[in-house]
Amino acid sequence: LDARGKVLIEYAPLETAWVPIEGDNYVYIYCLWVAGSFKGQGLAKELLESCIADAKAKHKAGVCVLSSKKKKPYLSDAKFFKRFGFEVADTAPNDFELLALSFDGSMPRFVSTAKAFEIGEKDLTIYHGMQCPFLVNSIEQVRSYCETNAIPLRLVAIDSLEKAKALPFVPANYAVFQNGKFVTHQLLNENLFKKKLGL
Repeated sequence: LDARGKVLIEYAPLETAWVPIEGDNYVYIYCLWVAGSFKGQGLAKELLESCIADAKAKHKAGVCVLSSKKKKPYLSDAKFFKRFGFEVADTAPNDFELLALSFDGSMPRFVSTAKAFEIGEKDLTIYHGMQCPFLVNSIEQVRSYCETNAIPLRLVAIDSLEKAKALPFVPANYAVFQNGKFVTHQLLNENLFKKKLGL
């Protein structure tokens, strides 16, 4: 389309989804996004319904998605999914929730390590996946700022399914840690980076 806007749904079998979530025969939604001039036309509903129909056609046990009690950047709105029958399947620190629409009564869950939200490394650490195209610019802005200001920065690529399934936090695409503690999963440009970390 020759238009400003983003309309997409991205999902995969949970067994091969790069997230620290486990469950039998589920579909995991990575991203559901309707933006720009396409908002308010019922397209998110159509996309989600098509995913649910696809999961049922493939005899899946259900569909799940990462959300939160309170609206967070880059996460789907829990209220929207609950209108389609999604329920809270599991919870994690920082108000993260795993929502699931079960077809057979089973429920997915976060892997136990994902609820730690702490790491042993004290240097500023950013875990980053390979899914989101906006990550590259965010990482480069933070890296440049840290180099200019002599701030030790540790970048950890989430570059395999095994790493993704064993993460010590829930939002598997991007996470910032300072002094071993989780700070945010929000993609940071230079200004947001300074604000979030008090620099």
